[in-house]
Amino acid sequence: MASDGPAAAPDDPVTADPPWWLFRGDGRILEEADRDRRWPAPPPWRTFRGGPALPTPVADEFETSRRLGEAAITRKADPAVVEMVNAAITLARPLIVTGRPGSGKSSLAYLVARELGLGPVLRWSITTRTTVNSGLYSYDAFGRAQALGAREQSGIGNFVHLGPLGTALLPHRLPRVLLIDELDKSDVDLPNDLLTVFEDGEFPILELLRVRDREPAVTVHTADLGVTAPVNDGVVRCRAFPIVVITSNGERDFPAPFLRRALTIAMPDPDPDMLADMVAAHFGDRDGEQTAELIRTFTDHRERKKELAADQLLNAVHLVVSGSAPTSDPAEWHRLLDRIWHRLGLG
Repeated sequence: MASDGPAAAPDDPVTADPPWWLFRGDGRILEEADRDRRWPAPPPWRTFRGGPALPTPVADEFETSRRLGEAAITRKADPAVVEMVNAAITLARPLIVTGRPGSGKSSLAYLVARELGLGPVLRWSITTRTTVNSGLYSYDAFGRAQALGAREQSGIGNFVHLGPLGTALLPHRLPRVLLIDELDKSDVDLPNDLLTVFEDGEFPILELLRVRDREPAVTVHTADLGVTAPVNDGVVRCRAFPIVVITSNGERDFPAPFLRRALTIAMPDPDPDMLADMVAAHFGDRDGEQTAELIRTFTDHRERKKELAADQLLNAVHLVVSGSAPTSDPAEWHRLLDRIWHRLGLG
């Protein structure tokens, strides 16, 4: 039988990837038909009963480009990272991503969403005051009382707003990507509270439970701008468990039960080639002399100061590209770089 074309090289990344991988980490968008055909069924103990299925919202191209850059990524992400992302997808388990600031932990969620066509990333930034309920939903009781007092014809759903976690648990046909950013900053109880939600794949909205006899189906607001969704019988039930990317800077350990039910991966520091690709994605110049020199200088600073983030390199490149950098005076330029590339932290 005649061949359709030349055989792929042995090191061709397309043929080298294991067949069960959906995410490749190289910026190439997987065709929708291929994605749907190959999407893995979850383990029996990770199946959920939500429905009817909701469509995937349209991707936020502006936010994606802001995070990842305009140009396509040409260098493949670390194979160990790509493997663990695919394992998390196949097992329907959260992925805990550790690494130093600027190693690309948060960007990983945006790369997964773009490559697999899973709509906007749902980002939940964690502080010491964050509770699991704040990620699930909020209810404007005061606004509801005002509307009732004014005899306004406004349903209870207008006063319910799902948070990023609650929106991710809606019964979407395909998983949404949920970024839980810097979970290690949270109160000590939050990981265990999250574990319950992750295991159940559903949660009640108490205010809707009280009226479900009169209003079994209520349309509520979601974390997707301008998008609403129906909630049946006062309970949000997941259909496809979201791809949960949990970032941590290693400020504290998580409880053992939480770690047992999640996968973990450490992001490596970007090497010079990865830094060059990152610069090219944002500025379109990978191999320019100024870019190469800045990357060499940045790498040297990082080796000496240990705690530099990759976006600090982007700051320097922008100064050069915009014409603001005093590059005609090397001494002044290096003094400015020393200030821009300060150590992260006070130690």
